[in-house]
Amino acid sequence: MIHMKSMKYPDIPHYEWKGRLLRKTPEYVIVLCESGRELKHHTRNTSFTIDVTSLEYFFLKEGYTVAMEIEEGKILSYYCNIAMPSVLNGNQLSFVDLDLDVVKRRNEDWMVVDEDEFEVNSVKYGYPAELIEYAFLSLDLLQKNISKGLFPFDERGLDLVRKYSMG
Repeated sequence: MIHMKSMKYPDIPHYEWKGRLLRKTPEYVIVLCESGRELKHHTRNTSFTIDVTSLEYFFLKEGYTVAMEIEEGKILSYYCNIAMPSVLNGNQLSFVDLDLDVVKRRNEDWMVVDEDEFEVNSVKYGYPAELIEYAFLSLDLLQKNISKGLFPFDERGLDLVRKYSMG
């Protein structure tokens, strides 16, 4: 098991949850998060039960994370956070969420969301100019990778889920 923590800039606890580590490389970590897991939401001071299974990618050198809702071997939706590169320390993985998100809901097109939250939080948390620039460069890279169908948008990770499901 691995423990994931999302932070708001610079290191304010946002939310946390657990999953099963499927793969770790120098570039990324892949985690399977099964339906029924608890998500502690520190910002809202509450907990939720997440009733979907997701395959989650945490990049150690890129400025985003990718979560894919999966069911019966198919990807139903995507949720991508623009973030500082993830940090893996033992069985704990953390990242600083930079508010901007790219999502693809079931049967819908890709869209950028939470631009208003980014504007508010860049003032509230005092994002330096370099961090704001990093967020937009990361958003651009993510959108290019999506449009080109590059990893992890090539669906190769589903093979790991099948392998894990079969033992």
